[in-house]
Amino acid sequence: MSFESVEPGTVRPGGRTARVRASVLQAAGDALAESGFAHLDLADIARRAQVGKTTVYRRWGTVTSLVADLLLDMAEQSVPRTETGSLLGDLKANARLVQSTLADPRQGALFKAVIAAATCEARTADALHRFYDIRVNEWAPCVQQAIDRGEVPDGTDAQEVIRAVSAPLYYRLLTSSGRLDEAAADQAAEAAAAAARAGAYLGGGKGPA
Repeated sequence: MSFESVEPGTVRPGGRTARVRASVLQAAGDALAESGFAHLDLADIARRAQVGKTTVYRRWGTVTSLVADLLLDMAEQSVPRTETGSLLGDLKANARLVQSTLADPRQGALFKAVIAAATCEARTADALHRFYDIRVNEWAPCVQQAIDRGEVPDGTDAQEVIRAVSAPLYYRLLTSSGRLDEAAADQAAEAAAAAARAGAYLGGGKGPA
């Protein structure tokens, strides 16, 4: 089943409908960043977006459906993968993209709100998992290309390598008051690349004996 069919409000429209969707998603993101998931209200979002409440209720129905559509839009609008010709270069590009997103005051607060909601709201968790699946699969070919070049062992789990790049950056976002800067991004990429070269991400999560 495609992500679009999981929640209402995820059909990609055109014309005026597209403009309404863009306005509502922008308003939903602003509200999430400012007040968190618990305070989301469809009527308030309609007011912020300057569209009719009936339109918002008819199209999305619930705040969880709206957040699912927001995450889908964020995944689709995110910067596509960069190919530098080396695994480390590609992973640094990925890490710096994640870092710049999470260090942004609005985007960082938005992700904190959605992650917090996902811990206790199953439909939001499902939408968040799909968001990360889209982004991981976008960047996984960088690792496959590294396998083809002989940089990392055959059988390396490409998705796990990409997850390993962003994991420490999200950890900093959620648990640390330290700076989430480009140095942290580069360190995360270098650690993931070194581990991949050493065989830490061979299929099944089993590295060399």
